[in-house]
Amino acid sequence: MSQQIRIGVAGIYHETNSFAPGVTTLNDFKQTWIDKSEVYFNKYQGTRTSMGGTIDSAKVNDIDLLPGLYTETTPSGMVTEDTIGSLIDSLVESISDRIDGLILILHGAMVSESYPDVEAEIVNRVRKKVGISLPIVVTLDLHANTSEALIKHTNCIVGYDTYPHVDAYERAIEATDILIQMIKGKIKPIMAWESSRMLVPPQTMMTNKTPMKTLMQYASELEKNPKILNVTVAGGFPFSDILDAGMSFIVTTDGDENLAKKSVKELSQLAWELREKFTFEEVSLQQAYDWTIQQNERPIIWVEGSDNVGGGSPADATHVLSFLVESDQKSLMIVRDSEVALKAHILGVGENLHCKLGGKSDGLHGEPVEIKGLIRLLSDGKFKHKGPYMAGKEGDMGRTAVVDANNMTIVITENRIPPFDINHVKSIGIDPEAYQIIVVKAAIAWKTSFGDISKGEVYLDTPGCCSANLQYFNYNNIKRPIYPLDPM
Repeated sequence: MSQQIRIGVAGIYHETNSFAPGVTTLNDFKQTWIDKSEVYFNKYQGTRTSMGGTIDSAKVNDIDLLPGLYTETTPSGMVTEDTIGSLIDSLVESISDRIDGLILILHGAMVSESYPDVEAEIVNRVRKKVGISLPIVVTLDLHANTSEALIKHTNCIVGYDTYPHVDAYERAIEATDILIQMIKGKIKPIMAWESSRMLVPPQTMMTNKTPMKTLMQYASELEKNPKILNVTVAGGFPFSDILDAGMSFIVTTDGDENLAKKSVKELSQLAWELREKFTFEEVSLQQAYDWTIQQNERPIIWVEGSDNVGGGSPADATHVLSFLVESDQKSLMIVRDSEVALKAHILGVGENLHCKLGGKSDGLHGEPVEIKGLIRLLSDGKFKHKGPYMAGKEGDMGRTAVVDANNMTIVITENRIPPFDINHVKSIGIDPEAYQIIVVKAAIAWKTSFGDISKGEVYLDTPGCCSANLQYFNYNNIKRPIYPLDPM
């Protein structure tokens, strides 16, 4: 009887915004620090996450899954040198010596003070521990900034195919299946990588709309070739100021280097031909208001992409808040302000709250706004994802207060919370369909939360560290020339 295959799984998951205020420390990761197998299984079994995918794939294939360290935190500013040192040391130490192969769950756009390409350093360190012969397969977010250094020490990379990201579970299953086939000696993956020389804002990467849809369809056609194991279209993360930031492509074949190189060049060329379609139009707050009041159906989604929590923003920008708080339109908005959330909890339900809200991260995201309102509800902010984005995953807004101020309902949270699942507002007794305007601090991923109830959307031109206007940012490290920052 053959011995049961043993697969390790570990990961450090963070999207780093080089332009965001503040830094990311070890304490941010400690809140989701999992270094025990039973905790990994208890937390992620039955969830539509990358971790849940590895668990289910191992079960179906009768694989012994040996989890090492897994930790993640909400996208934010630069990861400190001490933090990344501790993280990588802990991850490498946690990987079992008894495994036949390894899955690494990474983002692809993590940046630290000491390593601009953190994922490349992770796989480099892991490879030194496990040796050159152990198969390693990596899963990545669609917004990964991939590099030749990253693929150097891995056998296969499997990136998300969707934005909003609703296929993390499926891609983890795909990655695990590829790893199993490698361990059994049935395939010999060879990767080819190519940069597009393009930097594109997240708002243009929605995978069910052109131009990104065209690239994903082409990738899907390539994957119909039985010799091609995976095609990854990495849209890139333009807010990481590193050498290899931008859209890139990875094609993995079963032993056919020429096919991999040919296919990846075809994808890159197609992206270049589509480059002028990766454009995005935003409007002023007044233009958004004028358009909104002409619409007959509600709610209308106001997309504040410059304060995109899922892109590392502080979630306390006040440009939209100050505009709407005196508006005649019934509106709903979430603002992160830990001081005010605590104050509301001290005051209690039914009390009046008078405070300066938001605008406490830096001047770019606006000044604090004076708010007078009634505290309707208080909560610990814990909820569970029930929609298409990582169903079953736990969410934590921290201390949360629902405050009614004029025609506005403001959800004040202790933690930054991206609007990925509608249950983050339903869990605190809010019916989002009762509002004329819903403000989301996101780029595209809000569609997994409010997409089904939206009767229209408008994208706002406001300042912030996730602005879609990439000409606004002062890039120091990115490889130049690059489109659209430079004439090419």
